[in-house]
Amino acid sequence: MHALVAQVTAAVRQRGLLAEGAGVLVAVSGGVDSMVLLRVLHALAAGLSVRLVVGHFNHKLRGTYSEGDARFVERTARQLGLKCVVESGDVRGLAHKRGCSVEMAARELRHEFLARTARRLGLGAVALAHHADDQVELFFLRLLRGAGGGLAGMKWRNPSPADKTVLLVRPLLDQPKAGLLAFARSEKIRFREDASNNSVDILRNRVRHELLPLLRRHYAPAVGRTVLRAMETIGDEAAFVQAAARGWLRQRQCKPFAKLPVAVQRQCVCVELARLGLAAEFELVERLRLRPGVRHSWQDAWLVRNAATARVTWLRAEAVVDSGEQQIKLRATSGTAGLASVEVKWRLLPHVTKRPINQSRNCERFDADAVGPCILLRHWQPGDRFQPSGMARPVKLQDLFTNAKVPAGERRRRLVAVAVDGQIFWVEGLRISEPFKLGTATRRELVWRWRRVG
Repeated sequence: MHALVAQVTAAVRQRGLLAEGAGVLVAVSGGVDSMVLLRVLHALAAGLSVRLVVGHFNHKLRGTYSEGDARFVERTARQLGLKCVVESGDVRGLAHKRGCSVEMAARELRHEFLARTARRLGLGAVALAHHADDQVELFFLRLLRGAGGGLAGMKWRNPSPADKTVLLVRPLLDQPKAGLLAFARSEKIRFREDASNNSVDILRNRVRHELLPLLRRHYAPAVGRTVLRAMETIGDEAAFVQAAARGWLRQRQCKPFAKLPVAVQRQCVCVELARLGLAAEFELVERLRLRPGVRHSWQDAWLVRNAATARVTWLRAEAVVDSGEQQIKLRATSGTAGLASVEVKWRLLPHVTKRPINQSRNCERFDADAVGPCILLRHWQPGDRFQPSGMARPVKLQDLFTNAKVPAGERRRRLVAVAVDGQIFWVEGLRISEPFKLGTATRRELVWRWRRVG
């Protein structure tokens, strides 16, 4: 038995990746990693009594080369006596529709295909060819993007993002790429080359071909081993924090949310976002963590975190906009909105005008990028906080009204405008908010006019 096959067999048994007699869908692209995975699993299948099926998703991104990949995988499966399922999808079309990257769209369609096929064929697991070098590259990708706890990397086994009942397993996760290439050479395994893997236009490829060689050559020859150790440590610690967060979310009575360690607070929000199927982006997590009870704009909806339970609620726009509120989406260059007896006209400028600020009555100018693409126009509410221009920190809006001698009855008629991050950037009758005023870094300007019509 080849050393690689023995090592993978040991990993599969020790980590419980495949149950005895399990059915496995092997995701095969035709590249060297997945072709090695297929041959290794085929070699150990009899000893583990597992049933293998080959799955190939044609992304249709490389024209005739993509079609050639599909035929190559089908032919290889046939030679090994294995069933092969091939599907294709419009990756570019989905990326355009969702407004996401081609890579993200390809991943979504591929996982949907693999999960759907595994479920249809009664296979409990999908085997993926991720290896140790992939982990190291992922570490730096996530570090550059600010992924926080995501630095833990991929797991040996985890539920499919497309179907939680289907298990993803990665039998090669501790094997270096060099070992896979050596195995392919010794066993004369044919594979297909993807030219896009060499394109430095893709960040992952720049990490692979530029950053990692530089680090190995000038800073840390063993950077791969060091990173893998760090990822394991981070993963263990992240698992502990997540367990603490889940435990608090189940009980909730043991300690107030605000008294929890910050790491546990963040993980509570992450768990809630995962429950809603949303990505736990750092800025969104912080907004929800620090500002409970505030509606935070997210795409075409609003997210709200309950202050006591930390439960995050996803409210569609139509569910939160009533006679006392008006949602404004800054998709066009200008528009008009109204609430109660106030009419608001807004205009987006792709530059900053040079005229003096506040030169006309009932007209303000804001940093459009700070405000964001979605605004909530509503009446003042007790507990609202606002940071007027020139002040170092937010204060209670009620105190500002008192200082300005605004009668109690008048306060509830005053409108406020809430930015995408949940902060109030405009209050009718008061000066503008400090974080949203025009500055040297401002690139786009929001001109905001209002008048009472009744």
